[in-house]
Amino acid sequence: MSMEHGTNRCDLHTHTLASDGMQSPTENVRLASARGLAAVAITDHDTVSGVEEAIRAGEQYGIQVVPGVEISTRAGGKDIHVLGYFVDIHNTKFLERLESLRRTREERNTRILEKLQELGLSVTMDDVIRVMNRPLDKDETIGRPHIADALVHKGYVKNMREAFDRYLAEGKPGFVSVPRVSPAEAMEWIREAGGKPVLAHPGLYGDDELVQEIIEQGKPEGIEVYHSDHGLEEEARYRAMAEKYSLVMTGGSDFHGERQGVVFHGDLGSVTVAAEVLEELNGK
Repeated sequence: MSMEHGTNRCDLHTHTLASDGMQSPTENVRLASARGLAAVAITDHDTVSGVEEAIRAGEQYGIQVVPGVEISTRAGGKDIHVLGYFVDIHNTKFLERLESLRRTREERNTRILEKLQELGLSVTMDDVIRVMNRPLDKDETIGRPHIADALVHKGYVKNMREAFDRYLAEGKPGFVSVPRVSPAEAMEWIREAGGKPVLAHPGLYGDDELVQEIIEQGKPEGIEVYHSDHGLEEEARYRAMAEKYSLVMTGGSDFHGERQGVVFHGDLGSVTVAAEVLEELNGK
């Protein structure tokens, strides 16, 4: 069961200020510790820049920190996310590859802002950074949630949900798709950096045929069966898929923190798996 609490539970999907989360890596680790978890993974988008701080905090709080990443890829006309666990965060080739993804993301952000301006919404990158209320670190990534925050701040929408529903989600007038790597390629990058690739939140793609195709092509070690946006039906479907392909069943909250008082996806520790899952992943 994914919601059990106890000392051997792990939340394997959390974001920090290094990408589009609202809290520092230290704060995520402190929260995980306060909630009695045995381990927490730091899985920021296309960057591992928050991992070192989290590992130091893990030593302080006596909790295992799993170095991770969430890579944005594209397949079947959809944005597909690939989680990587136990990656070598100092692997030069891997860091260069992530940097190239962040450059692509910057181009995308510029084009999103141009589209919003064409729609008559006066929002610039300066506005986005101003709303963040802090300087941007070198390896940080700015994502659509940051742009959504700026739209809320300027009064164009009431909250982040409306920003996505009206402008930023796939198929909406402010959405921009840029060339991305394939899931199989991202999985290979993760393996080459000594890590274990896992397909993130398959229920969000609304296309199980595509999910199976990705599994067959990319051969991940695991699949995120348990996620804040998966219901019991999805959990059952992906457990069956994990068994079919002999995949490790991972899970996590996809914690980003609060924006405008709303916790996006789930609260840290609200979706967990047993510590044995880490051993299974590591052993594969």
